[in-house]
Amino acid sequence: MNSGKQTVDLVINAKWIAPAAPEGRVLSDCALVISDGKIVDITSQTQATRQYLAETEHHLDHHLVTPGFINAHGHAAMTLLRGYADDLSLQTWLEQHIWPAEGRHVGFDFVYDGTLLATAEMIRSGTSCFSDMYFYPDAAAKAVREAGLRAQITFPIIDFPTPWAATEDEYFSKGLKLHDDYRNYDRIAIAFGPHAPYTVNDQALSRVATLASELDAGIQIHAHETATEIANAGDIRPLERLAQLGVLGPRTQLVHMTQLTDRDIELVQQWQCHVVHCPESNMKLASGICPVTKLIENGVNVALGTDGCASNNDLNMAGEMKSAAFLAKIASGNPASLSAHECLSMATINGAKALGIDNETGSIEKGKRADIAAFPLTGIGNLPCYDPVAQLVYNDNAHSASHLWVDGNALLIDHALTTLDVDQLAQRAQQWQKKIVTGRQP
Repeated sequence: MNSGKQTVDLVINAKWIAPAAPEGRVLSDCALVISDGKIVDITSQTQATRQYLAETEHHLDHHLVTPGFINAHGHAAMTLLRGYADDLSLQTWLEQHIWPAEGRHVGFDFVYDGTLLATAEMIRSGTSCFSDMYFYPDAAAKAVREAGLRAQITFPIIDFPTPWAATEDEYFSKGLKLHDDYRNYDRIAIAFGPHAPYTVNDQALSRVATLASELDAGIQIHAHETATEIANAGDIRPLERLAQLGVLGPRTQLVHMTQLTDRDIELVQQWQCHVVHCPESNMKLASGICPVTKLIENGVNVALGTDGCASNNDLNMAGEMKSAAFLAKIASGNPASLSAHECLSMATINGAKALGIDNETGSIEKGKRADIAAFPLTGIGNLPCYDPVAQLVYNDNAHSASHLWVDGNALLIDHALTTLDVDQLAQRAQQWQKKIVTGRQP
C-alpha cells in the first residue's frame, strides 16, 4: 500500500538545531530531511513524520545539531608531533625542534598515518571539513578520502629543500599535478600553500598569484604571525608586499594575523581577503592576539582554525571557539565581544566563505550539502541548559560530538567511528612515537 509519503535517505529529529544562517537562530523540536547528500527540508518533527518515509531515522532528543565545523587552518599530520616541543617561542620551536624532527621523519607514510589520526580526532569533535597545509599533500588527500571528510589541501611552497621537494619548480610541478588529479573530486579542493612571506621569495609569490588566478584556486599563507616577523621584514610590511605581488584577493586566506595596524586591516578589507584566527596556538606560542573584533567591525570575514597539534595540542573546534570568545573579550575589554553565536559562525559558515565553499556547506539550509554534527547536552555538567549554543561554546562538557555526517554519509554514530579503525590508528601512532623518540637528538 502506497503511504503517499516521499521516500528519503535520512531524517534527523533533534531537540535543537542551530543552522548558523541566520546567525543567532535556534530551532526547537525540528527535523532535518536529507536525500542524495543534500538537505531537502527543515520542518517540524510532526510534519516530517506525516510527509516523509526515511530509510534511516535518528531521534536526538537531547542534542544540539549544528553544521559540521570547518577547521580553516591546520597541519593534520603533526598529530604525530603532539607535545613534542612545548613551552617555546615560535622561532625556537620551529628552527630547533620541529624542522629538524620533520627532516628526520616526514615522508608519505608519516603524513598518511598522521592525517588519518587527525581525521579521527576531528570527526569525534564535530569537524566535517578542514584545511591542511603540509608536506606530501597527496598522502593527506588519500587519508581524507578514506575518512570521508571534506577538505582543502594546500601544497607547500617554501624557499628551501624539504623532504617533499628540493626546488621551487618541484614544489609547483608536484602541486599542480595534484590539482589536476583532484579536479573532479567533489570533497577535496587543492589550493596553494606558500608558507609565509619570510620563507617565500618574490618570484615564487608572484607565480602563486598568477596560477591561483588562472585556476580559481585558494591561497593560504601564514602572515603577520609574530612581532619578530614584522621587525625582520624591513622597510615594507608583509601585507604591503603581498599586495604589490598580487597575492591578496578574495580567495586569499591569511592565517594568524596577530600584528596588525589600521593600514593592514584596511588592506585586508580592500582586497576582500579572509583571516583565519588560531587563538590557542597563538596563545601557546605567545605570538600575539589577532584583533578579531576590529576585523569584524571593518567587514572582514574571520574564520577559525586550530593550527597543528604540535602547537595547540588538540584539534577540537568547540574548544577553539571558547578560547576565541574569551580572548576577544579580554583583549577588547568588552564582555559582549564575540558572542557564542558569532563563534559558531566563525567555526562554520565563515570557514566555508574563507574556503570558497559557502554555496555548498557551512550552514543548515535547504539545498546545501548535509554536513551535520550533533552534540548531546546531557548529564549533570550540562544542566540546566538555557542556551544550547552557549552551552556548546562555553562548556567543556559539551565538546564531544555523538554524530557526524558529511554529504549525508555517517562518519560517527553514537560516538563510534564508521570509517576508521581506532585501535589500528592508536597502534600506528605509538609506533611513530618510538621512532621519533629514538631518533631525537640529545
